[in-house]
Amino acid sequence: MKTVILSVIFLGFITFGVAQNGKISIEQDADITRLLEVYKISNSIANFYTIQVGFGSYSKAEQLKQQVEIDFPDLKSKIIFDSPTYRVQIGQFKSKLDAERKFKEVRIKYPESLLLKPEKTTK
Repeated sequence: MKTVILSVIFLGFITFGVAQNGKISIEQDADITRLLEVYKISNSIANFYTIQVGFGSYSKAEQLKQQVEIDFPDLKSKIIFDSPTYRVQIGQFKSKLDAERKFKEVRIKYPESLLLKPEKTTK
């Protein structure tokens, strides 16, 4: 008899949904957000060696970029507009040695590619 009553009570709790609703809030330190912003800014103004694999019209550049992403998925690729053409560039290399090593590999697949030096900035 006792088990029947307990079973009915337990079944009642399950049936009527006496479950708790929870709310999760994550508090992030403001310094983390500031660090992420500094990181984004430093990467955008940093000078890297890049490899230009080709250029042409926008549609040609898009096709080339898609092919490069298949051939070299580990390298960041982007399309840059430099009037009057669109240029496809891959990679961001801090050292010339790293850039030259990858350039040799890329040049096998894309013989028209060029190794671009970082732009000089004056501060």
